[in-house]
Amino acid sequence: MIKRLMPHPLFSLTLVLVWLMLVNKVTFGNVLLGGFLGIVVPALTAPYWPGHQRVRAPFGVLEYSAVVLWDIVVANFQVAAIILSKRNADIRSKWVTIPLEVTSPEAITVLAGTITLTPGTVSAMLSADGHSILVHCLHCDDEDAVRDVIKNRYERRLKEIF
Repeated sequence: MIKRLMPHPLFSLTLVLVWLMLVNKVTFGNVLLGGFLGIVVPALTAPYWPGHQRVRAPFGVLEYSAVVLWDIVVANFQVAAIILSKRNADIRSKWVTIPLEVTSPEAITVLAGTITLTPGTVSAMLSADGHSILVHCLHCDDEDAVRDVIKNRYERRLKEIF
């Protein structure tokens, strides 16, 4: 009975917390509505979840999150510097293809989301075979350096987590 009511308890808890952060006020009504959403949304979407991906390194998630948050802060300053100091003609936007070693859909989704969350880069397309992702960089002097940063900072950690 509990498994049917809450098929994905971590997802339910995340929905409640995200709801409370969105409304930016902890009241009984908001907690009640967040709890309702945390029960109803996972119960309605459970049949569409193909399987259950196990996180092999739960503490790796914390490390990954810290790295991503740090990179977001640093990239904000880098993008601001590019916009404020370079003329449009001096900005070298490029498309970079990143070959993937991760294979699980969850890891690829987290990687694509991480790339898009980091200012100055956007993940645009996953190849049909799922072995590479196309990334647009606002300013890129060296495509290999961008590829290495994404593979070493993000993909390596995701391989440990998933």
